[in-house]
Amino acid sequence: MNRRTLLSSAAALAATTILPAEALARTAAQIAEQGRHALAELIARQPRAQFYASHALAVLVIPSIIKAGLVWGGESGNGVLLAGGRVDGFYNLSGGSFGFQAGAEKFSLALFFMNENALRYLHKSGGFALGTGPSLAFADKGAGAEASSSTIVKDIYAIPFNQAGLMADLTLQGTKISVIHPH
Repeated sequence: MNRRTLLSSAAALAATTILPAEALARTAAQIAEQGRHALAELIARQPRAQFYASHALAVLVIPSIIKAGLVWGGESGNGVLLAGGRVDGFYNLSGGSFGFQAGAEKFSLALFFMNENALRYLHKSGGFALGTGPSLAFADKGAGAEASSSTIVKDIYAIPFNQAGLMADLTLQGTKISVIHPH
């Protein structure tokens, strides 16, 4: 076994050790429950999330994304689209990357769809590559205090949360969100 194979195996093993058992949800009911729980936790801890949630038409919550890599990397997680508190579909976020990176991490992501055009794009396209289609912004730490209904200019606001593990990367990433149909 060469050094590269050994390090790649170690990164994959690290990814599985930071993944809690509840993140292995495969059924629609499990994904929906985990998504609702993760969103409630985010809103309770971060005022900016509460602001975006109160103005969003829908929120795509991916409660557990696993990212691991050593030069070559990947990330994946399943989530639920909640509109008015009801399930409006299930989606997978996945991506691959190449570049300076090493390690593994788990995190959650909430995408707040702020207008009808962004939500319609998601439904019509069956998903999209992040960075294409509707405009996307990662919410800053202080965004909740500064945000108002007149300052919402992006179609989608993203808030990553619940980070665990260690991932050092400087990568060119291609992340796509696709419709899934869990049982």
